[in-house]
Amino acid sequence: MTKSFKIGRDAKTGEFIPVKEAVRRPSTTVVETIKIPVTSKRNRA
Repeated sequence: MTKSFKIGRDAKTGEFIPVKEAVRRPSTTVVETIKIPVTSKRNRA
């Protein structure tokens, strides 16, 4: 199972911006989904 979250990014500068702002300007922004692998707690010491 992987957890994920969305992040907005300006397509021209590469700067991270809020998702709300990225949705408002779709021609110059990208909304990316970042996946975080979940590690098993069973194998930890």
